[in-house]
Amino acid sequence: MSNIVDPLVGQIAARVRTERERRRWTLAQLADASGVSQAMISRIERGESSPTAVVLGKLSAAFQLSVASLFALAEGAQDAPDAIAAVHRRDDTAEWRDPATGYQRRQITGPHFPAEIAEICLPAGARVPYPAAAFAFVRQVVWVLDGHLTFHDGDTVHGLDAGDTIELGEPTERVFANTTDTACRYAVILTRATQP
Repeated sequence: MSNIVDPLVGQIAARVRTERERRRWTLAQLADASGVSQAMISRIERGESSPTAVVLGKLSAAFQLSVASLFALAEGAQDAPDAIAAVHRRDDTAEWRDPATGYQRRQITGPHFPAEIAEICLPAGARVPYPAAAFAFVRQVVWVLDGHLTFHDGDTVHGLDAGDTIELGEPTERVFANTTDTACRYAVILTRATQP
């Protein structure tokens, strides 16, 4: 059973390969930069393996892209620059599901919009860690829409309820955790910065 709604598997595979080749990196170089094994990267690039949220976080950090950027670029690969004014229907939007946690991510904005917005549904009991490098060169806000999110910002832990927001500062290791027995839904809004 696929963990990503097609055709997103192929789009993510192509985006990872394109980003690696654009930098003229070998699989070994990307593995060293990301901490993800060469074998796993190869399977991802061939569309044979669905990466987890943690693996995508490591790969995007190596590319100095946010996870949202990686998704926006993957989903928008076929979009023309003038498609910015288009209506995007929920039923036509691909959702990605993390095979390890069940975390679901839907990219709201396309690659040509100046801010990147994603909607995430974090299942009960799920925990998704990201390395500090995944937050380099971005300004980011997390906005809880439903439920409760336990957010680890380095050594500081925040309990966030529906309507709460947190603006993220300097890059640090972060963990999105749902310690409740119901799903948590939140939005991630980010813009690129010139420095971490």
